Amino acid sequence: MNDKAVRETVVRLLGEIAPELDPAELKPGVNLRDQLDLDSMDFLNFVIAMHKEFGVEIPEADYRKLLSLDDCVAYLQAALRATAK
Repeated sequence: MNDKAVRETVVRLLGEIAPELDPAELKPGVNLRDQLDLDSMDFLNFVIAMHKEFGVEIPEADYRKLLSLDDCVAYLQAALRATAK
């Protein structure tokens, strides 16, 4: 899966958690929780949605690696490459 497909999927999942999301205004390097006013349950639901969509285990210790859209895409790409080997 290429970066664009991963990014589009992550944005779609965010839209399911935060329906007010305007993808055009999402800043890729800025903290998602701050941008979208996500509380801890929203963020947990987002992580669960990524796990289900991509089939990637995301341990709680790695949540801090998922701060921005760019962080999520990089994390998922690395995890997908690791599972493909």
